[in-house]
Amino acid sequence: MLFLRLIRFEDIDGNKLYGDPQIESADDLSRLLENGELFARVLDGSSPFNLASKAGALRQVRRVLPVLRPEDVPIIKCVGLNYITHIKEGGRKPPPYPSIFIKPSNCVASSTEEIPIPKLAQDDQCDYEGELSIVMAKTGKDIDKEDALEYVAGYVVSNDVSARTWQRDPEYAGGVPQWCFSKGFDKYAPLGPMIVSPKLVGDASNLRLQTWVNEELRQDSSTSDLLFGVKDIISFVSQGTTLEQGTVIMTGTPAGVGMGMKPEPRYLKNGDVVKVSIEHLGSVRNKMVWA
Repeated sequence: MLFLRLIRFEDIDGNKLYGDPQIESADDLSRLLENGELFARVLDGSSPFNLASKAGALRQVRRVLPVLRPEDVPIIKCVGLNYITHIKEGGRKPPPYPSIFIKPSNCVASSTEEIPIPKLAQDDQCDYEGELSIVMAKTGKDIDKEDALEYVAGYVVSNDVSARTWQRDPEYAGGVPQWCFSKGFDKYAPLGPMIVSPKLVGDASNLRLQTWVNEELRQDSSTSDLLFGVKDIISFVSQGTTLEQGTVIMTGTPAGVGMGMKPEPRYLKNGDVVKVSIEHLGSVRNKMVWA
């Protein structure tokens, strides 16, 4: 890939472009933007996956736009029960292989937009899951673990918004937990403002992940607690299945979700703001709005 970090942005002339922001850390993105000091080196192309360099072209950023849109993402593959502490929190045993479910592309939301919670998913069940997500740079199938990073465009911070009643209550989900419907509503996968290359963070195996609800810290962990890491996930998910370019893979969430709070679950309410930050990747900050 031609970038260390990739954003989609509007420059001061109103042009919508892709570029590599000229920053030293993820925190610089919002700080420099607010001060009118954010610049990006332009990359030519109509999607994050067909870019070409534009030598020397530097533009001032007026507004950061969603770097991934629903049309860029053919599908979202997700891993459940993948942090050791979260597995213990749920009273489960570690699975022998990654547990996979999917979200449709309509789940894609930007890092700052409101998340509409439909009526059937509102009361005493709306939950958050801060997650590291992988973005596939090219199409592959039966990928060897040793070659996995060659297929990675980069990583984004994300939130796997969930409806726990539809996921786990036997009167709704049946006898076996059901993940696709309960996590597949529109806008239920807000994604970070930039794609960060493996050139900067490697296999993303030791990044701090934190989630706040209305400024209260709920999750504070590291991707080093992952049961199955990035290379394992890509290899497993691609066995017998073509992973298309642009596929996003959500890698699971650590302990601290609302469902696991003691003595009682603490689910999200109308107007709650959830912020997920991952070291070097930036943040998503989204208000939950009863639709």
